Amino acid sequence: MVGQGPSSTVFTPAHGTLLGALRDYFDRRPRPVQPIAYTHKVHLANGLQCLNCHVGVDTGPDARIPNIKICMTCHLIIAKDKPEIQKMAAMLARGEDIRWQRVYDYVPEAHVRFNHAPHIRADVDCKVCHGDMTQQTVAVRMVNLQMGFCLDCHKQRRASVDCTTCHF
Repeated sequence: MVGQGPSSTVFTPAHGTLLGALRDYFDRRPRPVQPIAYTHKVHLANGLQCLNCHVGVDTGPDARIPNIKICMTCHLIIAKDKPEIQKMAAMLARGEDIRWQRVYDYVPEAHVRFNHAPHIRADVDCKVCHGDMTQQTVAVRMVNLQMGFCLDCHKQRRASVDCTTCHF
């Protein structure tokens, strides 16, 4: 357009800066610090399954991150002398919820619409994308969920690789 100056100071339509593009490409994100030192390893060793806490993962798009009421369903009785459980009990008494920090997510610029339910129905084990949680204490990002990773899996399983399957 004539007379309106440069069209944009944006590096690409998807990233505001070159540094932002590089961070995304090389999966350089800050490691989230959780408010409670939850250990997946202990809970899974005691027989809990992902679906016990991540309600809705098999029926909808989200693997919901459990709220304090779900945690305290067991911990009103179990391990209530542990410092982290006492911290949660105090939070519950104050009417607060746990402010979990997301470990896995796509950057908004990716325009990805991920739905857990079809992956669960296709028997994709959670560890394919989340790593072996039986070996993790506080969850950390173990897998770089870039498009190539997803496409390789879709091709191996003969799932759709049409762009609109995941992108909107």
